[in-house]
Amino acid sequence: MIRTLDLRGGSRRSLELRDVVPRAQFDLDAVLEQVRPIVEDIRARGSIAAQEWSLRHDGVAAESIRVPAEVIARSLEQLDPNVRISLLEAIRRVRIVHEHQRREPTKVQVAPGGVVTERWVPIERVGLYVPGGRAVYPSSVIMNVVPAQIAGVESIAVVSPPQKDHDGWPHPTILAACALLGIDEVYAVGGAQAVALMAYGCSAAKIDPVSMVTGPGNMWVTAAKRLLKGRIGIDSEAGPTEIAILADDSANPEFVAADLISQAEHDVVAASVLVTDSLELAQNVRDSLAIQVPNAKHNERIATALGGQQSAIVIVDDLEQGLAVVDAYAAEHLEIHTRDASNVALRVKNAGAIFVGDWSPVSLGDYAAGSNHVLPTGGCACHSSGLSVQTFLRGLHYVEYDQAALNEIGPHVITLANAEDLPGHGVAVEIRLS
Repeated sequence: MIRTLDLRGGSRRSLELRDVVPRAQFDLDAVLEQVRPIVEDIRARGSIAAQEWSLRHDGVAAESIRVPAEVIARSLEQLDPNVRISLLEAIRRVRIVHEHQRREPTKVQVAPGGVVTERWVPIERVGLYVPGGRAVYPSSVIMNVVPAQIAGVESIAVVSPPQKDHDGWPHPTILAACALLGIDEVYAVGGAQAVALMAYGCSAAKIDPVSMVTGPGNMWVTAAKRLLKGRIGIDSEAGPTEIAILADDSANPEFVAADLISQAEHDVVAASVLVTDSLELAQNVRDSLAIQVPNAKHNERIATALGGQQSAIVIVDDLEQGLAVVDAYAAEHLEIHTRDASNVALRVKNAGAIFVGDWSPVSLGDYAAGSNHVLPTGGCACHSSGLSVQTFLRGLHYVEYDQAALNEIGPHVITLANAEDLPGHGVAVEIRLS
């Protein structure tokens, strides 16, 4: 069901292990060429083109691209009361964590009369993508909207694919989550066409363009983000979801197996990786997978994901080599199931989010730990962070020097300008000194 990759006796340097660890393979360049005409069509024809592409790709288009207020309100009215309670609790916890992320302005006196101030200013308008394919993701509404609201973003638009079973509107639970968060601008559009519509807007449909698009999506969404990066800001180029688990012989094999399954059920290309120095644990996890997978609702999808090249049980010599492997992998989600798990977790350098010990499964973070579940994938956690309040803020520097302060530093500016053969820069200072 899941292959074994034996790295015992091999490298202990994460940089050398990057090309060895399991990784999903997908040709984004090929998708880019398929997405390019969609993006250009949306740019030229706006929401009309977006509706046509929805019909082609999703098999349905709503009667209007913007979801009417009454449809959103009805979705909330008809929401299962238990789901409503759980969504509200998830919102509460995510707000608690994200309220502590916003930075305060800083004011630094560099020299007498010379001050540099940095203020954090919210992006004016953002588009938040919420997937709607094999599963329903109201949790992604929460993870995108809450940090944007806390950052102070004034204008928020949510896009989510139209659903055949719901008259072409996004899934009612997604709309209900929007209502709980006070979001009333929602569009029934997904895929590359959604990203393009957010980037270019549509004057005929009164859709203003956004400055940034965030949120996970499929390869079409990722390709559109790459094509439009520059016109819009993006959070990341999200790939298939992934979990890595670093475990020793103290780990509970049933817990480990269940957590590998939890991410494998997302998609056939989802990655589940166990890194361990215990052959006994590896075998016990295999035995537990053999029991748990057939009983899972999405067992065929899970089995395909676990059997793919992107998933493996990686055998290492010891904890030190295991840490090197997980740093090389830079997982979206990393679980630590070892003795002294808290201290081991602090030694990890690369991961989107780290889940420590038996009682902190990735599923908790997906919904209600308070952390954000929009995280870097495909090894990008070695240089990028997950979605946060900071994603929606820009640091602005305010430079204010008086005449005396400029007189003091001016000669150095002139010297450096001449050293770079940009004498005009120097003159702009010199004219003030004289």
